[in-house]
Amino acid sequence: MSRVSTEPGATPNPAPRTEKPLVLSVRGATKRYGAVQALAGADLDLYAGEVVALVGDNGAGKSTLVKVVSGAVTSDTGTITFEGRPVRIGRPQDAQALGITTVFQDLALCENLDVVANLYLGTEARHYGVLGEIPMERRASDLLTSLDVKIKDVRAPVATLSGGQRQSVAIARALLGEPKVVILDEPTAALGVEQTAQVLALIDRLRERGLAVLLISHNLADVRQVSDRIVVLRLGRNAGTFDTAAVSQETVVAAITGAGA
Repeated sequence: MSRVSTEPGATPNPAPRTEKPLVLSVRGATKRYGAVQALAGADLDLYAGEVVALVGDNGAGKSTLVKVVSGAVTSDTGTITFEGRPVRIGRPQDAQALGITTVFQDLALCENLDVVANLYLGTEARHYGVLGEIPMERRASDLLTSLDVKIKDVRAPVATLSGGQRQSVAIARALLGEPKVVILDEPTAALGVEQTAQVLALIDRLRERGLAVLLISHNLADVRQVSDRIVVLRLGRNAGTFDTAAVSQETVVAAITGAGA
């Protein structure tokens, strides 16, 4: 047993959190790529109205676990339950149908298109074959306003937006399908201080909307500011689950590095 799992604020096997409904649960996920064991029995619980930070060193298995949940890859073994029922997520469409959406680090935005076009890319509203430009623009404006995303002109090309605004557009696009789980892959990477603050504030608003949010980040300062729980992966296994408000940064770092294991 790792020493970090007995530190204040840490639980190796978290007790049920009855105050919030459990949305997604992964148990015993394994994934091997040839000789590389990317996941070796990883667990993950996501609750409504909660931000969970998934942290770990490079190669810890974070990306693979996210790919399993988002349907990009299928685990070799393990189970997934969604809202209390067993499910199989074999492709991205399965995850989307359940209400799981992922905003990857590259954002996948078309810089030559405006904000409205990016929000509705591939899901454009049409009426008798004609694009519903006015309804799409109205809904885009309402959504961005509800998230307190400050973009003066929703018809401005994405290329003219700041990094924080682009990240906000990508997150807003993910919300159009009214998901229950939002996965954010390094949303503050390469952002300045002001832009990072904008994105973290947006994550707070996702929690206020009752969404289960999984945040993947290497930035422990951001993690401590916005998350409710911290889940540490090391070598494809769970190395600790921590209540963010009760744990020290030194304890989290020790779990990540394996110090004292």
